[in-house]
Amino acid sequence: MAQKIIIDADPGIGDAVALALALADPALDVVAVTAVAGCVSARQAGRNLQTLLEWIDPPKHPRLGVPELHVHDETHLESRFPGEAARQMQRLHGTDGLGSWQTAAADLHHPRDAAKLLVELVHQHPHEIVLLTLGPLTNVALAQSRDAGFLSMLKGLVVLGGTYSAPGDVSPVAELNLAFDPQSARSVLRSPATKTLVPLDISRKLTLSFEQYQRLNLSTESRGGRLMSRLLPDYLRAHHEWLGVEGVHLPEVVALLAVTHTDLFERMTCAIDIETEGELTRGMTVIDRRPRPEWRNNIDVLVGTEPQRLRDELQKRLERA
Repeated sequence: MAQKIIIDADPGIGDAVALALALADPALDVVAVTAVAGCVSARQAGRNLQTLLEWIDPPKHPRLGVPELHVHDETHLESRFPGEAARQMQRLHGTDGLGSWQTAAADLHHPRDAAKLLVELVHQHPHEIVLLTLGPLTNVALAQSRDAGFLSMLKGLVVLGGTYSAPGDVSPVAELNLAFDPQSARSVLRSPATKTLVPLDISRKLTLSFEQYQRLNLSTESRGGRLMSRLLPDYLRAHHEWLGVEGVHLPEVVALLAVTHTDLFERMTCAIDIETEGELTRGMTVIDRRPRPEWRNNIDVLVGTEPQRLRDELQKRLERA
């Protein structure tokens, strides 16, 4: 039986690729996708997900949840992170998040609030759904505030975010997804539930180069193939132009593989917390590494993998999509 999964995302080219791969995977039943502010604004995240679903047009359409804009902070990335990191994110993903693709989806007539949809679906399928978060944890915290038992009714929560020992990406010590809304991250990650963290240390182990992409020779006869052919060249060119590198990291795909292929990863049970106040450390993932830790373990953290096995799995999935 296919694993039921909900994907919470702030697309982002990487999120778009992961969503397309998930929808093409017969081992997954994507019951919903929900939008959250992060890489793009809350409103844009909803439009991007709607555009992607309309373009892919999967045989079974997942339900779509969008943020209630009066509840969500519409602060843009560059005002949240005024340094180079936000500008670089826009250069790599484009103004609207999907490269040069101009999203044209109309606003939904009867939008479903993302947090409400999460709670509703978990009650319909208790202990059956894995929730994969590819952006900040705002929706998850809102769902938990609506229903105190929400997280405990999930089969599992897989979070792309944070760091184990690697440097951050939006500050020397903080990673974007957790630093964007550290209060929500702290609330969710400290909650008693089955959780897995996919930190930058591991999520950056998967790369796709120009040469590897060209060797794939993706078919443009399928919608999935055309989507990849539309997004990945933009992403590769932007990395070459702005970073001077000949490839892209695909952390969102690593997080997806953490759901479907747990055997690809080594993990360690840890006690973690999120710094919410520090002038220089806001959003930092803090792990109790003392010889005699005083904090109680609260999450599994991925700490090891083999990059070649990740690349092999990526190739299979791209060809399938």
